[in-house]
Amino acid sequence: MSGFANDFKSAELYPIVYLDLVTRALAEDLGRAGDLTSDAIVPPDLKAESLVVARKAGRIAGLEVGLAAFRILDPRVEIEVEVGDGEDAPAGATLARVRGLARPMLSAERTALNFLGHLSGIATVTRGMAEAIAGTRAKIVCTRKTTPNLRALEKYAVRLGGGFNHRFGLDDAVLIKDNHRAIAGSAAEALRRVRGRVGHLVKIEIEVDNLAELEDILALGVDAVLLDNMDVPMLAEAVKIVAGRALTEASGGIVPETVAAKAATGVDLLSAGWLTHSAANLDVALDITTG
Repeated sequence: MSGFANDFKSAELYPIVYLDLVTRALAEDLGRAGDLTSDAIVPPDLKAESLVVARKAGRIAGLEVGLAAFRILDPRVEIEVEVGDGEDAPAGATLARVRGLARPMLSAERTALNFLGHLSGIATVTRGMAEAIAGTRAKIVCTRKTTPNLRALEKYAVRLGGGFNHRFGLDDAVLIKDNHRAIAGSAAEALRRVRGRVGHLVKIEIEVDNLAELEDILALGVDAVLLDNMDVPMLAEAVKIVAGRALTEASGGIVPETVAAKAATGVDLLSAGWLTHSAANLDVALDITTG
């Protein structure tokens, strides 16, 4: 199943997830004295209309998050969405029309565009990587390498791009890595301790660095193996060794230039921290005219 087959338009993001984040971002920007520039220049009762515009083509994500900044500062603002989350916008496309008081519109502008540009950038690069592995069994998944406090939003953007989410946090599933094994003394001992602690619905994955230890790990009966930093030939051999006995996840160096070759090995999952920590912002802007 291709990662791009994900029904990205059905991804959900509830306001309770982002309203506090947007409010705090506005408070950070307005600081102790407010918008000194707009407050001095713009009459308080001046009405305006603005266009939220995509300067470059991309997949839109976080539009409602960004628009919340306008709604918070001007509860009477009128907004008309033209290209929504999960849709592809050509360069120059109008994403939304915003009508209301000019002063809060200007004050909310940077906060709105910061969220929208960042999340749309993630959705856009995810779309590209998902398209690159179309026709393979692999799915592109994100990791916990996210911006502090923005994980739910960034993982939402990944889903809109046609990717899938890995763990949202340490409480989602068990992932036994090298450091855990070193402390426990062995993978078997680490697994024994985990099984004595977690519930029956919790999935367990163990990190594997080389082919020599892969058979030993598989004999422990885990749900998934994390094939870490393996090159393409080694990854292909690892998938053959696993032979469907566990879910296979490739990690390390999953970037746009390598994703197709690694997907062709037959691996089930490609986990890419790059999606959330290195994706460039999509260029978006606010064009305003007075009413």
